[in-house]
Amino acid sequence: MKYGVIVIEKKEHELLRRIMSMAHYHKDQTYKNSIEKLTLELAKAKVLPNKDMPGDVIRFNSIVTIETAYNVKKTYQLVTPDKSDIRQNKISVLAPMGLALMGYAEGDEILWHFPA
Repeated sequence: MKYGVIVIEKKEHELLRRIMSMAHYHKDQTYKNSIEKLTLELAKAKVLPNKDMPGDVIRFNSIVTIETAYNVKKTYQLVTPDKSDIRQNKISVLAPMGLALMGYAEGDEILWHFPA
């Protein structure tokens, strides 16, 4: 992990916590585990004002390319739940992959459990 902990902009941190608090009632266990893991990471996160945010940190509206352990590459934009549209490669920050990516930096490797 490039910065030692996840890095998140102050207003985005507040928005993400509000969005996550409304999602705790989801029934899927993988989804619940993803929310719990990000909640723990947010407790240790470096929260910065927008002017101090590193340019390589994944945040709302970031476009990211992920590569799996099986050499599959895919590009997504990380968005709020209301703008999610997988056909346009826009994933919700509350999707397990979105939860996994938030606050990490370009080049970071992430170990996270995803459904199927």
